[in-house]
Amino acid sequence: MAYDLDRYRAALRETPGKQEYGRVVEAVGLAIQSQGPRVGLGELCHIEQDGREPLPAEVVGFREGRVILMPLGKAQAIMPGAAVRPARRPLSIPVGPGLVSRVVDALGQPLDGKGALAAWGRIPTDRPAPNPLERPMISSVLPTGVRAIDALATLGEGQRIGIFSGPGVGKSVLLGMMARGSAADVAVIALVGERSREVQEFVQRDLGPEGMARSVVVVATADEPALVRVQAAFTAVAIAEYFRDQGSRVLLLFDSLTRVATAQREVGLAAGEPPATRGYPPSSFAILPRLLERAGTAPRGSITGFYTVLVEGDDLQEPIADSARSVLDGHLVLSRELADAGIFPALDVGRSLSRVMRQIVSPEQTAWAQALRGHWSTYEDAKDLLRIGAYQAGSSADVDAAVAMHPRILGFLRQGEGEIVRFEEALSALREVAG
Repeated sequence: MAYDLDRYRAALRETPGKQEYGRVVEAVGLAIQSQGPRVGLGELCHIEQDGREPLPAEVVGFREGRVILMPLGKAQAIMPGAAVRPARRPLSIPVGPGLVSRVVDALGQPLDGKGALAAWGRIPTDRPAPNPLERPMISSVLPTGVRAIDALATLGEGQRIGIFSGPGVGKSVLLGMMARGSAADVAVIALVGERSREVQEFVQRDLGPEGMARSVVVVATADEPALVRVQAAFTAVAIAEYFRDQGSRVLLLFDSLTRVATAQREVGLAAGEPPATRGYPPSSFAILPRLLERAGTAPRGSITGFYTVLVEGDDLQEPIADSARSVLDGHLVLSRELADAGIFPALDVGRSLSRVMRQIVSPEQTAWAQALRGHWSTYEDAKDLLRIGAYQAGSSADVDAAVAMHPRILGFLRQGEGEIVRFEEALSALREVAG
């Protein structure tokens, strides 16, 4: 006589007080393997720990009938045979207006010592992007308070743009300036893979009380497990979506996209993915559009995203940088040469581009920006000759004009860290330099 065992298993799982669970059979490196339970990819489980609270873990793969789990925390007290219990729900975080001015971890729990969050509910962190046919077109400017960006690479409300640079070129300072000076209603800032020292410096020095008053900071430091760093990215995006759905103009500042891809490389390799481009498995590239496409315009509210991308040796053709650039709506390139000369923000005018600028600014601003870019490009082409004294004044009217204009352009780019420039003031300065 044949029995329908699946029906009985389903009934057992739904019986109060009864739940299917698995057992830990192996833990190597970042991955924990268990025999059972019956779960799906991406599901949340809880692993019992000796004398401690159960450890949340995510299902990242399967191998030879075993479940591969990655812990969302530090696995220090897991014993062979420990029970693995499925949560039967997606990973979710607390949300509410009380998130503003708070610092939280990758699971949405407070890190700032200010007590429990005043949250009205919970939302899943992994959500689909808005329907592309329901997204309004980008039609209005979102001022950032940074003169060079607003004038030369004007951003639209709901645009997603990358900030490409090597280390030590002023990314954190620039993010802090935009958090304080932008016209957004709320800023959500993701600090993924940062040193602990840099988190405190960013919150107190770069962001300051003024920026913190309308910001939410999500932190996963470099010593956190790889999956926690990846989760911090999804938590930040989910928080930004919550405020967007309330009708707010959200500024999402993400530092850095490269460290998220690197953390996903650790997760993917531990789950058995083969390395592909420069050691990155396919999931490191697949995660980028999953994060980036969730920002942008929506039927209600918007998320304007800035994503820092670390480039090795200032190489913009690095795989993660190249992949991100293909999804983003523009890129700001920071110049080490300008930073070394003490010019901040160190915006490389010739290589920075906003793909929606022409749609949202006046023809006059476009003409002024093109004129300034033309002088910048001419000077860059002649720079080597000028340095060695091989150029004779009068040889080229264009070069002579670019040389005369260059100090004024550098003065236009330079802006104090605590200085906020209104959009109208940025346009007036651009007209004076290039008009």
